[in-house]
Amino acid sequence: MTVGLQIRGGSKVYPGTRALKSVDFDLHLGAVNVLVGENGAGKSTMMKVIAGVEQLTEGRILMDGAEVRFGGPDDARRHGIGIVFQELNLFPNLTVAENIFMGRERTRAGIDIDRAAQRRETRALMARLEQDIHPDTLLADLRVGQQQIVEIAKSLAQDARILILDEPTSALSAAEVEILFRVIGDLRRQGVGIVYISHRLEELLRIGDHITVLRDGAITGARPMAGVDLDWIVRAMIGGASKDYAKAIDHPFGPEIFRAEDVCLPRAGGMAVDQVSLSLRAGEILGVYGLMGAGRSEFLECVIGRHSHATGRLFIEGRPLTARSIAARIAQGIALIPEDRKNDGLVQILSIRENMTLSSLRAITTAGVHMNLGAERRTVAGFVKRLTVKIASMENPVSSLSGGNQQKVVIGKALMTNPRVLLMDEPSRGIDIGAKAEVFRTMRALAAEGLGIVFVTSDLEELMALSDRIIVMSNGRVTGRFDRRDATETALVAASAKGHAPASQEPAA
Repeated sequence: MTVGLQIRGGSKVYPGTRALKSVDFDLHLGAVNVLVGENGAGKSTMMKVIAGVEQLTEGRILMDGAEVRFGGPDDARRHGIGIVFQELNLFPNLTVAENIFMGRERTRAGIDIDRAAQRRETRALMARLEQDIHPDTLLADLRVGQQQIVEIAKSLAQDARILILDEPTSALSAAEVEILFRVIGDLRRQGVGIVYISHRLEELLRIGDHITVLRDGAITGARPMAGVDLDWIVRAMIGGASKDYAKAIDHPFGPEIFRAEDVCLPRAGGMAVDQVSLSLRAGEILGVYGLMGAGRSEFLECVIGRHSHATGRLFIEGRPLTARSIAARIAQGIALIPEDRKNDGLVQILSIRENMTLSSLRAITTAGVHMNLGAERRTVAGFVKRLTVKIASMENPVSSLSGGNQQKVVIGKALMTNPRVLLMDEPSRGIDIGAKAEVFRTMRALAAEGLGIVFVTSDLEELMALSDRIIVMSNGRVTGRFDRRDATETALVAASAKGHAPASQEPAA
């Protein structure tokens, strides 16, 4: 296979950290080049260098044997390089078609935008991705997984010679992943060089042709995928054997700590959440499974108070939860870790310290007026250590962290409110195997301390390993309830495909 791009002696230095350390990397055309490593290993930095977003501090980039310098993303695009970032780079107030052609608008004689042509091409791209998304739909009206599809379509529209996919399946359902893999296969046959970054190691084994492993900014393994197995990848990533994040901490459950009865959320043409009832005991982890559009995230949003028009009854420790605002529900013991950490969980321009204490400022103020900065720093330092967040300084902007470490900051922010019920929406999205181990061990330890946890996941392995009980949703309704001992992947998938649950399945477990 032809090597289309090379990095030789590539180093990237940021204040307080060396993100890349003299890396040599070969990108093969007509192949899937998988890139793996723990959060903070340097994967995203290396891809930003290739995409022109960042420039090397030391070293060279070569294309077809000739040295090139990318002054910015537009320069890289002119060389045929496209990238789909893990954190989506889209405009929520524009339509799907406008997002796909932003900065590359189709025009009539260079005078005005040919919106009809953009719609036609958008329909063709959506058909190629087997999606029924209208070109005129506002991006803000799409779920995160659908927005990820739009980001992928945006790169496909550029006819890139090299396409970088950074965690492209993190918010996709199993069916959508299969579609994406078919598209990747077509691009590979057309000679496109694909860089595929994912923390789902089984995906890498299935789709990859070449593998490169990064650890602490250095390449610890690079070879064809033939003969590579999970143990080899994990050893190269973390320098040891696979981490078993699924071990439960055996502990007795306490009394019911949270109950939802007949929660409903109307939406145009139907119900996003339709008469959902469930109960949760102190110390219990309740997993919620379902395909995209099942209503899982919307249910959590109803509980935290995001939708004022939602109906139903909520109870915490037997007392009605009547407060309507998000702040009041946080004060009453509910905390949410949202699916979209970038937009809903963090303020990117603020420091790590400021982000982590955003929801618990009252606890670090004197007389509700003066902030005790010393107490704030000590508290944040404690959570940074507890969650093993990799930081150079808590005063650095949170945007300087890798995706997995940003997720840990969101989790820390929620835990600092001392919740009794923790809602977690796809907590492992974009987190590597080591970070997953730490987050999931934290979940088990919190449950052992009496916290009730409701967590939404699309990963069946995580669901069955971590959940004490499982609820399956489809089309806004509960379509299955399972004890961990009785759950099987086949039964869970079958329940997620149901249109509606019989009435007999509705009482809370």
